[in-house]
Amino acid sequence: QVQLVESGGGLVQAGGSLRLSCAASGRTFDRYNMGWFRQAPGKEREFAASISRSGGRTYYADSVKGRFTISRDNAKNTVYLQMNSLKPEDTAVYFCAKGRGAATGPYAQEYDYWGQGTQVTVSS
Repeated sequence: QVQLVESGGGLVQAGGSLRLSCAASGRTFDRYNMGWFRQAPGKEREFAASISRSGGRTYYADSVKGRFTISRDNAKNTVYLQMNSLKPEDTAVYFCAKGRGAATGPYAQEYDYWGQGTQVTVSS
């Protein structure tokens, strides 16, 4: 069983930055890939970014590429999402998720444990 707890969300003006954190329980954090997804009101959950076990490979949705950076600190059992140049359309609840097996892809079914989410609101 893995527990994931997100933090760092909040209200920010367009063009601003936020850094999300996701702390994982357990002692096997470095054995699985991690991802960030987001869900805006009235929309389906969508992939934002993912990172491999060692942090050596990262993947991004086109909508966030060049603005968001995913990273991890395996010593702290934590994955991060640095979000810069935020836009109102980035407003959503952001979830971190543990990859199932070797998955690092953009599909929710490739992840088997999810956090409760943290709200990010970007004002125009």
